[in-house]
Amino acid sequence: MAKVYNDNLYKSDLAGLVPAGSSSKDSLSIVKNYINNWIEQKLLIHNAEENLSSKQKNFEKQLEDYKNSLLIFNYEKELVRQKLDTVVADSTIRNYYKKNTNEFLLKENIVKVRYVKLSANATNASTVKNLYKLETPSAKSALEEYCKKYAVNYYLDDSTWLFFNDLLKEIPIKTYDQEEYLKLHKNIELQDSLYSYYLTIRDYQVKESVSPLSFEKENVKKIILNKRKLKLIKDMQDHVFKEALKNKDFEIF
Repeated sequence: MAKVYNDNLYKSDLAGLVPAGSSSKDSLSIVKNYINNWIEQKLLIHNAEENLSSKQKNFEKQLEDYKNSLLIFNYEKELVRQKLDTVVADSTIRNYYKKNTNEFLLKENIVKVRYVKLSANATNASTVKNLYKLETPSAKSALEEYCKKYAVNYYLDDSTWLFFNDLLKEIPIKTYDQEEYLKLHKNIELQDSLYSYYLTIRDYQVKESVSPLSFEKENVKKIILNKRKLKLIKDMQDHVFKEALKNKDFEIF
């Protein structure tokens, strides 16, 4: 199929290269690109061999170091897979959070909200006006039923924190001072040429304040698991060293 100096590319080398069902045009393009790339690579390798010194072409140490790094990495990975305790109790999460609140400062404003987005000519829009502000379970249930039938989009889980900036992608609130806006607004009704928006802000936290535990729970869990992982690996390393020292498996001269 091709030859570069003493290297040959055979038809058998292209086996499986072209996906089944490819058109003749696509098949030809794939084969041509492969051959051209093969030729370019072989030419570059040849030129590198010709222009680099023996010392520059000696990669034995780098290859050995890379091999050793891969061996250790895979050994540690398997150790973690077998031994890491991945169960993190809620009490453990709470205790870590309380002791390290300075690690959990908000970088953005967050909110708990309900919102409903309706087309401008939505059926019985007055239903939303009457329900979206109310706290009762029956009102929330009735609002959800309405939204399933008529809303363009809606979000009623006001127990979950959201980034305020993510909310602004859905609700066209215009403000240059988010913190001030959140202080002054709770129930909001907006309209543009296409949609009507109904929003109630149940709670908010401003950036640089301590982030709520409910917002950080998964993050805290990941931190705890990572600390366990690092400790597991360090304990293994210490054990290997102590066992080798006890068995006189190494000497220092």
